[in-house]
Amino acid sequence: MDVQQLAFPDNLFDYVVSTCVYCSVPDPVKGMGEMRRVCKPNGKILFLEHMRSENAVVGRFMDILNPLTVSLWGANINRRTVENILKAGLRIEEKKYLAGTIVRMLVTNPNKPEQNVLRK
Repeated sequence: MDVQQLAFPDNLFDYVVSTCVYCSVPDPVKGMGEMRRVCKPNGKILFLEHMRSENAVVGRFMDILNPLTVSLWGANINRRTVENILKAGLRIEEKKYLAGTIVRMLVTNPNKPEQNVLRK
């Protein structure tokens, strides 16, 4: 299923998990927004993703190599996944670095305050 158009109703899942997906999604913010939509307001969205290094030299090298990796494997190795997560309206609660700053595990909250309001 295309993460940019999930065929699930809103607020269905307690957990939504992504593993090495966002290197190849054409519009990562849209995909993350869909994950946010289908996650319950008090749920968690978990990411295990590779992304552009925070090290300036390594990050620049990844930028240079990216056109090659996209043409060979269709994978963007320099995605700014943390920025995309924030643009999608998710709140990062936990971050673990697994391979330098390139491979990371992120626990996010869908942060849907409009749905947490008590209604009479």
